Amino acid sequence: MSNAYNRPDQLSPELRQRVLETARRLGYPGPDPVARSLRTRQAGAIGLIFTDTLSYAFRDPAAVGFLEGLALACEEAAAGLLMVPVATASGPNPRVVLRAAVDGFVAYSMPDDDPHVAAVLQRPVPTVVVDQPVDVSGVDWVGIDDHACAAEVGRHLTGLGHRRVGVITWRLGPGRNDGPAGPARRKGSTYAVQRARLDGFAAGLGDGGLDWAEVPVEERFENSLAAGASAAAALLAADPALTAIACTTDVLALGVLGLARDRGLSVPADLSVTGFDDVPDAIRARLTTVHQPLLEKGRVAGRLLLDEGERPSARRVLLPAELVVRSTTGPAPL
Repeated sequence: MSNAYNRPDQLSPELRQRVLETARRLGYPGPDPVARSLRTRQAGAIGLIFTDTLSYAFRDPAAVGFLEGLALACEEAAAGLLMVPVATASGPNPRVVLRAAVDGFVAYSMPDDDPHVAAVLQRPVPTVVVDQPVDVSGVDWVGIDDHACAAEVGRHLTGLGHRRVGVITWRLGPGRNDGPAGPARRKGSTYAVQRARLDGFAAGLGDGGLDWAEVPVEERFENSLAAGASAAAALLAADPALTAIACTTDVLALGVLGLARDRGLSVPADLSVTGFDDVPDAIRARLTTVHQPLLEKGRVAGRLLLDEGERPSARRVLLPAELVVRSTTGPAPL
């Protein structure tokens, strides 16, 4: 079997294929590139997998903040960071995870059913999950209470008297859906963070007397300014009387602010807008949003993974997050 993986030239193509098929049938993913523990640092690097393309990691401000924190933890431990591409034009390729020569993995914001997470868990190396999925047993987890924070946003808006509220969410599943997200779509979402934020909005708005079933939700596959603007345009076209729009990311919210500006809508006199994450552009725009410690999230994930101490059980680190009220929310217009 060793020859089939490490010295394929020693076997005929037919024999090698039979060996590999037998190994897969038995659940053997192949020899681990780093068979020893983190203490040995044989590879000298940790692997990072995330749900989007490599280039997106450097465009999304929340991901950039997280990556900086993770890189700082690697610097402290004199370890390298290998970004493992899992989003490709040809579709999922868990084999890249199985072949990556790393001492451990950080899985950053992955959907519940992602095959690359399953591949990571086959490897006999430490793993830390950041944000999602939230129910992976036996591994460390780092994140925030997205539900509680989103509920605070909902209560904030209803406390200001808003009764016509729309919601914009980032993607809820792998299939592209740029349009309304009905109850079935929301319930079946494979992205735990978006589910939690939407459920939190529902709870917070409900506390203020709003019926969640009457709140329109627009989904966008891309997390971009253009996506936020187009979603806001759709919400306002369906209900021009909306007085507030809550978004599950700051980038989407900043797109809403751009649309409001282009249409001559005053924020917050005509329309209140909220985001989530508190990225640098949100601070500059004075956006009301949920602040989460993005850099610290990356640093904590890295330190957990690179910890050379004993690991008696899976650790869960819940980082503090809070609503920051700025100038994009105000009382509902009379």
